[in-house]
This record gives sequence, C-alpha cells and structure tokens, in this order.
Amino acid sequence: MPPPNEKLAAALDELRRLQDDGTRIFRSSDLTRTSRERLLKHGFLREVMRGWLMSSSPQTRPGDTTPWFATFWEFCRRYSEDAFGAAWHLSPEQSLLLHAENTTVPRQVILHSPGAHNHLVDLPFGTSFFALREKAMPPPRDLEVVRGLRVYDVAAALVRVSGDFFTSQPIETRIVLGGVRDPSPLLTRLLEGGHAIVAGRLAAVFRRHGRGEIADEIVAAMRAADHDVRERDPLAGAVVHAALPPSTPPIAARLQAMWSAARDAVLAELPRTKAIPDRGAYLHAIDDVYKLDAYHSLSIEGYRVTPELVARVASGDWDPDGIPADRDNRDALAAHGYWLAFQRVRDTVARILETGDRRIVRTAHRAWYRELFGPFVSAGLLTPAMLGGYRNAPVYLRGSRHVPPRSEVLGDAMSALFDLVEQEPHAGVAAVLAHWLVGYVHPFPDGNGRIARFVMNALFAAAGSPWTVIRVDERDAYLAALETASVGNDARPFARFVAAQMRRRRS
Repeated sequence: MPPPNEKLAAALDELRRLQDDGTRIFRSSDLTRTSRERLLKHGFLREVMRGWLMSSSPQTRPGDTTPWFATFWEFCRRYSEDAFGAAWHLSPEQSLLLHAENTTVPRQVILHSPGAHNHLVDLPFGTSFFALREKAMPPPRDLEVVRGLRVYDVAAALVRVSGDFFTSQPIETRIVLGGVRDPSPLLTRLLEGGHAIVAGRLAAVFRRHGRGEIADEIVAAMRAADHDVRERDPLAGAVVHAALPPSTPPIAARLQAMWSAARDAVLAELPRTKAIPDRGAYLHAIDDVYKLDAYHSLSIEGYRVTPELVARVASGDWDPDGIPADRDNRDALAAHGYWLAFQRVRDTVARILETGDRRIVRTAHRAWYRELFGPFVSAGLLTPAMLGGYRNAPVYLRGSRHVPPRSEVLGDAMSALFDLVEQEPHAGVAAVLAHWLVGYVHPFPDGNGRIARFVMNALFAAAGSPWTVIRVDERDAYLAALETASVGNDARPFARFVAAQMRRRRS
C-alpha cells in the first residue's frame, strides 16, 4: 500500500490537472472520492456548498474570506452554466457595474433564467445568489460576455434599470454615460419598446452629466415617433460631476470619477498644510523616522520584524551573502529591501523638495518596488521576472470584498492615477488619494501596501507635511478604512484616519 505522502501527491496531481487552465472552482464529481476527501482533509480544497468545491491552501485560517472572494465570479459562471446552460444572464444593474469595472463582490447576485425557480442560494460569508425566473431570454443582441459572465450590453441595461440605479451608483453612472459614443443602440431599444418614460428619464440623466447632445437625440427621436417624452430627473438636487469623455478607458474613467467624488471630503479632513519645509531639516527628520517607519510598515504586512533587526540592517551589520541565517530569513530580506527602497524614496523626496515636481513619483515608484524585492531575487527566493514591474496575473486582497482590476488594464489605470496626482491642486489630497488608489489598483505582484505608503509620504513632502507613520497597532482600523473607501465609495474615514496619524506624536 502506498504511504500517505504518495497518496496525497497523487491527489494533488489530480487537482493540478484540473487547475492547468486556471480553474479554481470544481464540481465534487470532477475528482475521485478518495482524492476529494484527502484534499479537503489537508486544506487544498474547501467546500462552497453541497456538490461544489474551491481551491484553497493549507495555510488558510478558518474564517479567511480570501479563497472565496477570489473565486466568487468564477463560481457564479460555473454554477450558472451547470444549472442553466447558456440560458442565463446577470441583472441589468450588475451588468452596468461590471461594464464600469466595478468588480466588488456583492452581497447578492441576481441571476435571470427561464429555467430558474425564484430560489435563493446561500453562499459563504454572507453572500448569495437569487435565481429569478423569467419568461424568455432577451434577444441575443442585448447580451454579451464580460470576463466569462453573461451580461446585458450597456444600451440594453440602461433601458432596463430603474431610476434608483442612477442615485445609488453615481460613480458607475458617470463612467457608463461617459462611455456612450453613439446613441443609436439606445434609441433603437427605446423606440422598439415604446419606452417614453424611460426615454425621459435617460434624457434627463444624460443632460445632467453634460451630455446634452445625446439627451436631445433621445427626445427628438421619441417625439418623431409620436411619443410624449417628458424629462424627469432622478438626480434632482444631487451633486453631479460631468460625464467623462467617451474615449476614456473604463478603468481610467473609474479612477477619475472616484477621485473627483472623494477629493472634497479628503480636503475637509486634512490638517492645514505649511510651506515647503527646509530641505536639510526635512531630510534629517526622515532619517530619524526610518526605524519607526520600517518596523511598523513591515509589521503591517505580516513580517516578524523587531526594532533590533531594523537597526542591524540600517547600520550595515547584516550580511546576506555570508550569513546563511540572513540569506534565508524572509523577514531579514524584507527588512533589507525596505532599507534600500527607503533610501530611494528619500532621494525622491529630496528632488521634490528641490523642484516641487510631483511628476517624479510616476517613474520613481517602480524603482522603489525593485529595491523592495531585489534581496529576495539575489537570494534565489524569487525569480528575476518578479522585478519586471506591474503584475500579469490576478491578485486578491485578504479579507476584502474588493477585487483589484484585471492585469490587462493596469497600464491605463496607473497612467490615469498619476495624471490625477499631477493635476490635483492640493498635494496633501493627492497624497491621501494616491495611497488609497494605489492599493485599489494593486499594480504589483507584492508590496503594494508599502509602495502606497511610500507614494503618500513622497507627496506629503510636496504638501509641506511631515512623514507619516501608519502603525501596526492601528492595522485593523487602517484596513477597515481602506475597505470602506474601495467597497463603500466613501474615502472620508480613510482621510480621517490618515489625518489622525499625521497629528500623532512619534515615539
């Protein structure tokens, strides 16, 4: 009889074959009973619901939401295809959210299908599906596939959503309306259905977002077909930002809309800024805060770093080439990488203080990242490709319902983000929002939290604000504030949190 380790190896090989194409959600029947039970026992699989499994890791702790949130949308697709074949689609509201690059895991997804039975499917961590029965599928032209999910196209979804969508989802509304270049698909659906009330509502919404030419087209076309169209604005009384240019990539439009929606709230929370400080005194203060900053920043990321280790690295009493314990210790390598990156950030700050030019950060943040992980590459723990730059695969945030943007859109995302940094009149606002949105985009394979804090502090120099340490004892509040900003579209708690850290006396 094979020993236990060989049995587990055989089960893992069976799982590997299923995962070769990137699949992480499986029917129980996809694996043999013996392999399934062994993989569940050792934590390589976890149950989603009866008959369905998801990939996991033995290191995943009970209650960790990460494996589930990382596979949520894949489960949505696999479950729907298994239950309804091709005869299903998501709701018009969820369709518009996905078109607007909003991939936050919702509390509930509504699936539409002629084969559904109006039943609720309870899922892990307070999420669920509701399978809503409909008489027949929409015309094929109304549907498209977005990242494997069957959704309404933008025109069909806009005709079907209620006015509440525009008031409850202002950022997504701005992005979607900005992406409408040609009103013809919208007009066709409005005219075919005789949707005079919907036409009046959409005309009003487009007009409120600065797209008067489309609003006029809607009204003229409907009246030409003898429909009585009256514009009724569901956004009356709301503060509305102008729609973005139609040529703006959706992820760039999303970041621009999030920035403009948040900046006033952030500005209201920040302490009053000062003039650009004396360059020498400011850099001396940064040198003084290094040990405190390194200890807290690395500890936030889960490294077991002591003040003694930080001091040893800073003093040069550390030999990754000659001391095996230093070469193999990830905590020590992380501390060494942080020291190297900190020196690069210090150089960037010096240039900002000298020139006042925030544009330096656009390219400098890549160098900081390479310094962070250079020691790991030198030690052979990471491949050189790790230093190549932005990630080329999905990444997921532990415990967060926010799913960072697809790797395919990172170029547009980061270019838009640094455009916003450079255009923002208030450097302190730029610092706080850049911290949040670097984390939101999560451009690198690892180290995004450290890079976000470096970006914030480099920009604080341009604002005349001191280097601000986010402390590990505030980690839960820090992550909760970021979650509220990314999932709840409310950046004020994060700005309030950062402002409190700015006022906190260093110790």
